[in-house]
Amino acid sequence: MTIAEIILLGPGEGAKISVRGDKYTFKAATQDTGGAYALLEIETVAGAGGPPAHMHEREDEAFYILEGELTFQIGDRTLRASAGTFAFAPRGIVHKFSNLSSRPAKALVIISPGGFEKALEEMAQIAPRGDQPPDLEKMLAIAEKYGLKIVGP
Repeated sequence: MTIAEIILLGPGEGAKISVRGDKYTFKAATQDTGGAYALLEIETVAGAGGPPAHMHEREDEAFYILEGELTFQIGDRTLRASAGTFAFAPRGIVHKFSNLSSRPAKALVIISPGGFEKALEEMAQIAPRGDQPPDLEKMLAIAEKYGLKIVGP
């Protein structure tokens, strides 16, 4: 594995995208880690946010809650996760998260191996805001391309 270069980012720094109103800041992308992982900071909107129930065929996801509270469903377990909570969703397990609280929530997300952040970039192009329904056909095509199976509404 070859690492491209040293990364030093301050608070708020990194490439930014928005998918259905959730804001992502890329701290380390696949090309930065030799494909080993991607590290994202996500800010979910209050009262909503997060993807539908889904399963990754290729990647594990690890979440560390920085601020606020997210509700996770991983397999048959549900957890209200406040700051300091860690949640791990291995590949092949159905999971989702949402922000049911009245304030935004922030989390660090590690996706391993890297590459799935490219799907988020593509989804951001067709569904940047949460107040408009996305083109489901295009979203499902992106999901299939990146080994993501959507199992929830």
